[in-house]
Amino acid sequence: MLKKLISILLLTLVIINFSSCGDSQSESTGTTSSNKLKIVATIFPIYDWAKQISGDYAEVEMLMASGVDLHSFQPSVDDIITISDCDVFIYVGGTSDTWADDVLAQAKGNKPVVVSLMDVLANSIKEEELVEGMQEDPDEHEEEDHHHTGIEYDEHVWLSLKNASASCEAICDALSSIDKKHSEQYKENYKNYSTSLHEMDEKYSASIQSAKHDTVLFGDRFPFRYLTDDYGIKYYAAFVGCSAESEASFETIIFLANKVDELSLSTILKIETSDGSIAETIRSNTSSKDQKILTMDSMQSCTQEDVENGLSYLQVMDSNLSTLLQALS
Repeated sequence: MLKKLISILLLTLVIINFSSCGDSQSESTGTTSSNKLKIVATIFPIYDWAKQISGDYAEVEMLMASGVDLHSFQPSVDDIITISDCDVFIYVGGTSDTWADDVLAQAKGNKPVVVSLMDVLANSIKEEELVEGMQEDPDEHEEEDHHHTGIEYDEHVWLSLKNASASCEAICDALSSIDKKHSEQYKENYKNYSTSLHEMDEKYSASIQSAKHDTVLFGDRFPFRYLTDDYGIKYYAAFVGCSAESEASFETIIFLANKVDELSLSTILKIETSDGSIAETIRSNTSSKDQKILTMDSMQSCTQEDVENGLSYLQVMDSNLSTLLQALS
């Protein structure tokens, strides 16, 4: 509810900008005065996909460039103006993005072409899953889901290489629809990048198939369900991927510690934004107390500095595979 109130207040402040900014775009191609498409992507994976597909023919901006988590992001007035002035807006489209739905609904003038990953991937979206031993978020049922059905859907669709390929195709189609002059270049870029995604997918399949274990354990939130489901990996975790919880109960800690012992796991995993305290507490309650604590990157806190240092989606996915194989060894 607070997110919605903040969004409404921001919309009220900048609604006049939607009318004036929209008129500055070319009606024939939807491009800006620089003759390049202006693309706004909310988070790093989407930003990188857009860069790979658009090549030299677009200016791509990452909205959440400061490293703020998707689940806690609130747009500034400048952010809303940026969206109002772009040609293509690409976002996840889940419960954390309800602010964007409000912004787009109030847009005046020439509205941007919108790509929502949750809509593109509608047939493969998964409900949030409460597995054995996982601590339930007490606020989980107070939020409305993307389709207002009372079901919570997992937003972390970008962590599946298969979803990445489908999403990139949708991005390519969106760019081609409003910039027909460079349509063939976009399609060629997509074809080449899709090949790279497929090769990484095959690398995951071959590597995980020969792993010793088939189960991982996270002393943390678990945003990797799409990834683990793709390759038949079982999991245990302290919280669901979108949980706001940061402290695990005694029962949760003991259950997970016992699972580490039962399955003879040598590794406890956490995500990049975690301080590792839950994982360490789990380890201290195991029999051997000598498990490695490793980090997998859910790409929810990447910054502009990371981009400038050459970080890429495929690079992160390759690094995650190396970590995953250690956890399954």
